[in-house]
Amino acid sequence: MVRSAKIPGRPCSVAASLQLVGDRWSLLALREILFGNRRFSQIARNTGAPRDRLAARLKNLLADGIVERREYQAARFEYHLTDAGKDLYSVLTAFIAWGDRWAVDQPSLFLEHYGHRLEAVTTCAGCGQPVDPDALHMVSQAPGWSLSGPDKEANA
Repeated sequence: MVRSAKIPGRPCSVAASLQLVGDRWSLLALREILFGNRRFSQIARNTGAPRDRLAARLKNLLADGIVERREYQAARFEYHLTDAGKDLYSVLTAFIAWGDRWAVDQPSLFLEHYGHRLEAVTTCAGCGQPVDPDALHMVSQAPGWSLSGPDKEANA
């Protein structure tokens, strides 16, 4: 796992997460594994990633505990999501929803949930209500940091 102290700037889960999975080829490889394409050749074909870069990204995802390799034939392996990888499902569905709305003219796929088209929403576990970004209040927990940046005393 990457520790926030190793990442320049504000200590933050977003920065730490992006350090692990924040490049194009990692996210597209995770998309393919999520879609059930678990063999290297399938992932390479469907992402368009250069094979050397894809191999490096998969090696990092393995080292970081996001994917695992499972032997399906003698000396032949498939990639599977670990629990940490499965937890990225909501991130990938959010990317799909955002991309459908803002990045493409015509969506190339949709997700189906119990026979109907999935429209994922973020809800609050505490009250069960959909989350309105305008109703959120950020609370900084990073020592020496406020929401506006580093505290003067901590960085003097």
